[in-house]
Amino acid sequence: MRKLLIVFAIIISIIGINCVYAANTNQEEIISEETKSQLVEIKDKELKSIEDYNEAYGSTTYGLVAYILDKVRVYSIPVAFLGIAIAAIYQYVIGIRKLDVRDKGFGAMIGIVTMLIICQVLPLIFAIVVKGWRG
Repeated sequence: MRKLLIVFAIIISIIGINCVYAANTNQEEIISEETKSQLVEIKDKELKSIEDYNEAYGSTTYGLVAYILDKVRVYSIPVAFLGIAIAAIYQYVIGIRKLDVRDKGFGAMIGIVTMLIICQVLPLIFAIVVKGWRG
């Protein structure tokens, strides 16, 4: 009886997937003109930002690296806060009864804070080295 139910569920799943796939392939992807214009504006803004970095550092390679480091700096903050929250849950909520989990949470929190500091300081160090020592 269980095998029959499993086979029946698999058949229903395959039919459902085929129906959804067929429905999605028949539709044309419609993107409004407003969305297209917003995407073009975002792309132009980012390309302008990369060109500004290229002019500031005097090289395409250094400009691109500075741009990437700036994006890492910006996006590392929310990721670090999320990681600190998860590590705090491990340390203070789950770790109340299990000491090994508490130590795991503490170690994760130390690692996340260290990575946050590195991601925040690395663009500054890059700028000092490239602009200061390179000339």
